[in-house]
Amino acid sequence: MPDGSATAHIYRPKIFTVLVEGYNLNCFRRDMLAALTVAIVALPLSMAIAVASGVSPERGLYAAVIGGFLVSALGGSRYQIGGPAGAFIVLVAATATKFGLEGLLLTVFISGCMLTLIGLLRLGSLIRYIPHAVTVGFTCGIAVTIFASQLKDLGGLKLPGAEPGQLLPKLAMLGQALPTLSPAAFAVGAGSATLIFLLRRLLPNWPGMLIAVVLASVVAWMFHLPVETVGSHFGQLPDGVPPPRLPSFSTSSVLDVLPAALSFTLLGAVESLLSAKVADGMTGRKHRYNMEVVAQGVANVASAIFGGISVTGTIARTATNIRAGACSPISGIGHSVFILVFMLVAGPLASFIPLSTLAGVLVVVCWNMAEKEDFLLLLRDWRGASVLMATFGLTLIEDLTFGIIAGCMLAAAFGIFDRIKRRQVHS
Repeated sequence: MPDGSATAHIYRPKIFTVLVEGYNLNCFRRDMLAALTVAIVALPLSMAIAVASGVSPERGLYAAVIGGFLVSALGGSRYQIGGPAGAFIVLVAATATKFGLEGLLLTVFISGCMLTLIGLLRLGSLIRYIPHAVTVGFTCGIAVTIFASQLKDLGGLKLPGAEPGQLLPKLAMLGQALPTLSPAAFAVGAGSATLIFLLRRLLPNWPGMLIAVVLASVVAWMFHLPVETVGSHFGQLPDGVPPPRLPSFSTSSVLDVLPAALSFTLLGAVESLLSAKVADGMTGRKHRYNMEVVAQGVANVASAIFGGISVTGTIARTATNIRAGACSPISGIGHSVFILVFMLVAGPLASFIPLSTLAGVLVVVCWNMAEKEDFLLLLRDWRGASVLMATFGLTLIEDLTFGIIAGCMLAAAFGIFDRIKRRQVHS
């Protein structure tokens, strides 16, 4: 099986290559089975990520339908699944709080344009050289930050004011609100997370997240538990995708959101190429990195136009796609179509989902996202540990972009020092 190394740099969506090589009915069946499997995983996850990001759940579904479709249709990977990602929760939440929904959509739109430009300028290959310690550091930092952001809904806490964005003030306010803990909400959220972990260990092929969400919703409805639900907080979800509309913008608004758009662009490029690289490792194939970045850019532009949040390649859903037997990007296209069908058919039922259940889903996501083994392994080498802890700490205390830049600069300083030292030895 050719790995595609010779064409990894070119601009040609992988779906064209698949069709030229020959696509038969057996491949279509495998792709549709994988698409349904991934859609079942992506449906509750997309809503949970949107809610955790401070927007209504349908925004995550729009991103999964529109963005996910385009990532697979135009992308440079055979197996990449695009959609809303947990890694973006912190950025999306901060942007939505500061600039509102219109500002968020404008940020996603601009970051999509930037990603497209990066791919067209053949800069996608450069992003792959971000040090591993930096990637592990910001990923673990994001996981901790997301976990902290879910404690409020997980315990049904009533905060005295707006929840702070920074980690330490957030934890302080959550500590003050502990007396308002709702036993019912905590039982539903913690029980949902526990059930997902158990199903993953005992029945790994079952859709644990969907089962947990459905069971929690049924239990909360049957026993009239005093928990906040998607319906009570956001109202009924729409039964389809809205018509396209450009985000409203002006020169001042573009300048205001530009720093956030740069952060979205950096994280989107890193996450999508990291996911594609994981898919390569699982299958022996090679993704087309510049084409992949272009596809991610177009997907984000389209997601913003249809009211969705940011889109990137998702490692967990991509790995699920591969394990389910997918053989082409058509599985990714099919997963978006299945999510749209679920929205049209079962959209009203989503109103019964407890918010604490979605928080429980994201607790599981945080645990899976944190690269725990790599984190401990990197601590054994003082240089790797320095880069790791600088990135991790600054991501927690300051923000994601600051952590990545600081980690890359420290790694570069170590590299320059080593080069100077080698020259002195040889001279």
